[in-house]
Amino acid sequence: MSTDALVRLLQLASPTLPVGAYSYSQGLEAAIENGDVRDADSAQRWIGDVLALSVASLEGPVMLRLMRAWQDGDPAAARRWNDDFLASRETAELRAETLQMGYSLRKLIEGLSAGAEPSLQAIDEISFPAAFAFAAHASGIPASDALAGYLFAWVENQALAASKAIPLGQTDTQRLLRDVAAGIPALAERAARLGDDELSNFAPGLALASCRHETQYSRLFRS
Repeated sequence: MSTDALVRLLQLASPTLPVGAYSYSQGLEAAIENGDVRDADSAQRWIGDVLALSVASLEGPVMLRLMRAWQDGDPAAARRWNDDFLASRETAELRAETLQMGYSLRKLIEGLSAGAEPSLQAIDEISFPAAFAFAAHASGIPASDALAGYLFAWVENQALAASKAIPLGQTDTQRLLRDVAAGIPALAERAARLGDDELSNFAPGLALASCRHETQYSRLFRS
């Protein structure tokens, strides 16, 4: 990857990207409320399991397919994979999350390019993976590197959510981020090899936590 592409990937994966990722915990807050996550070790297990069983086995591979669709100039394929991903969201808040972040990233892309992107406009309800894939493609970022950045950004957001909601100290948070992120290269490699029929989102504990979070009385996060 060129230095220019690396810099663009760092911007795209940055927690300062104004897409609202900081306001979501993706079920982690409910797991903390329920006692399934209570310290650094249990947070690392939870985040690592969700990464392996859901994000890197469905969301990441779908993002790769969306990148391929954008590269091929195939908006129909992009719409199909975008719709498939939206259909995989088990709860209302998880669906709302990816749509809000996708909408915000689309607006940012169009703002930076000083005009509407016709390809993005072809999708009415755009998910975050679809918008991220478009931005990575437009920035000349290789797909394998884009996937690694996508997975790292997800882990970093989970670590930040854990630091606020458990809460964790700075050293524990950084240790968690380091240890979970160490598995990203192998997970990204596996994700790239998965066929369409091998994609999986089997994480019932996450779905249940998200369901509970929708009616949780007191909360910091929107998911």
